Amino acid sequence: MAISFDEVEVGTELPARSFPVTRDTLVKYAGASGDFNPIHWNEKFALEVGLPDVIAHGMFTMAEAIRVVTDWLGDPGAVVEYGVRFTRPVPVPNDGTGAVIDVTAKVAALLDDRRVRVDLLATTGGQKVLGMSRAVVQLA
Repeated sequence: MAISFDEVEVGTELPARSFPVTRDTLVKYAGASGDFNPIHWNEKFALEVGLPDVIAHGMFTMAEAIRVVTDWLGDPGAVVEYGVRFTRPVPVPNDGTGAVIDVTAKVAALLDDRRVRVDLLATTGGQKVLGMSRAVVQLA
């Protein structure tokens, strides 16, 4: 069922989600994206370049975050614009548990043409990992 513009208001909260990330997840994403930068799979290399551990791909983190919006909409094609700033990496320890990306979102503005701006907050370990994370979506 499509979300109607008439059903939302500024402050409407979307259902929050948590996304687990393991080293296995990163290997699969690297294969799908073609991004085999060693900071995403080689712990020794990541530490040598000053990172706290292997880190999740920025585009993977961005993609997980927007899932909160697309799940709410039921239609990924309704996303008209989406942008973020990468503010902090998501370290993924090799401990069998990995990391978790927690995402919340809310309607921040009602726009023309039945569109709304949704602001997202993505964190890991209580620390914000995406800044200025915003999507404009077309509603019914």
